Amino acid sequence: MAWEFKDGIPMYRQIIRIFERRIASGEYKLEEKIPSVRDLALEAGVNPNTMQRALSELEAEGLVHTERTNGRFVTGERERLEALRKRLSEECIRRFFRELTEIGMSRLEIIEAVRSWNESEEE
Repeated sequence: MAWEFKDGIPMYRQIIRIFERRIASGEYKLEEKIPSVRDLALEAGVNPNTMQRALSELEAEGLVHTERTNGRFVTGERERLEALRKRLSEECIRRFFRELTEIGMSRLEIIEAVRSWNESEEE
């Protein structure tokens, strides 16, 4: 997956978000070793200190952990993974509803549009 960054958002925050999505999607599996800070920084095209800051925050969240001489690993806790997925899905749903209400749709209209779309996808 490519590293894409946007202006106006701190780089380390964007890196955290990318890692959260990679972990939630299973691109990084539970207990999988992740590349070194230097390798990740090189791949992403960022300063190693920025990558280190992002990984430290992920560690504080419990999504990654460090094994003293072996490097960093994705958490092995399924509960953390499920909590992450729940949080990310709720953020998407809030954004989805906010955008559609901004164009004048009611909650009921949004729900009906999703239901209708889902039925058309099943055919």
